[in-house]
Amino acid sequence: QVQFVESGGGLVQPGGSLRLSCAASRSIFRLYAVGWYRQAPGKQRELVAAITRGGITNYHDSVKGRFTISRDNAKNTAYLQMNSLKPEDTAVYYCGIEMLGSWGQGTQVTVSS
Repeated sequence: QVQFVESGGGLVQPGGSLRLSCAASRSIFRLYAVGWYRQAPGKQRELVAAITRGGITNYHDSVKGRFTISRDNAKNTAYLQMNSLKPEDTAVYYCGIEMLGSWGQGTQVTVSS
């Protein structure tokens, strides 16, 4: 099992930026694809972005061109750079490895003026 700790969330105005971090507890992290997910109130959790162990990325259509996922395997950490934030990006953001069923506790992102 792998534990994750997300950080970097907060309150930001529309058009602003945030950088989320996801620290994994074990180096097994580097063997798997990692995803960032989000869940807004009353909605299902959705995949925002994912990155394979080799660095191939994919994004939800709603964040393409605004969000960038990356990883540093030496630090067992994944990142989500979020730019041009919109109110509809407001959600709890989670990172995890779906194949292992391992997730963090999430970090709240609120986009509001």
